[in-house]
Amino acid sequence: MNGYETEAKFFVKNLGMIELRLQFLKAQLIQLRTHETNLRFDNGKNELRKSSRVLRLRQDEKARFTFKGPSIELSDGLLTRREIEFIVEDFEKAREFLEALGYKVVVIYEKFRAVYELNDIHIMLDELPYGEFVEIEGKNVDTIHNIANQLELNWSKMVKDSYHTLFEQVALKFNLESSRLTFKALEKVKISAGDLRIEAADEHSA
Repeated sequence: MNGYETEAKFFVKNLGMIELRLQFLKAQLIQLRTHETNLRFDNGKNELRKSSRVLRLRQDEKARFTFKGPSIELSDGLLTRREIEFIVEDFEKAREFLEALGYKVVVIYEKFRAVYELNDIHIMLDELPYGEFVEIEGKNVDTIHNIANQLELNWSKMVKDSYHTLFEQVALKFNLESSRLTFKALEKVKISAGDLRIEAADEHSA
């Protein structure tokens, strides 16, 4: 999506139940469950991170360049930020391009993602090495809030930190490399919601 990205993110215990609710609501599956590899870039002085900007190269069913500006908090705790994203033909060539400009990979992270659409709202079902999450992305607070209610997600349990920021909070505790949020790196580690300092938003799910 280009323009501004406005979304709410929730940690959940039962992603399968969320998907069943989406199907009951007649949401349309627009992306099958797909593995993602994400590379986050910065320069030698980490200027992008220091200014809360993101430069990312993603490989899922396609290769995509993404730039994100600093987050702005809206009403009800919702976050929005400028986003520019476009498809590139070759993932490795795109990586070489950024490295030739002086950028380097500072974080690699993986997830599985399925995407549903309901009333022009995108609902992402994410499986990360340390847990499952739902992201709801739309144009305004009211429409996002409405979808969250329909999915029986507790708005007060919204997660405001990025996936990598959450991971940084526990990497030291478990003696993990904070720049590698991959399934292989965490295959022998059990990270709880308490470790991440978050709570499940689907607390009434079985």
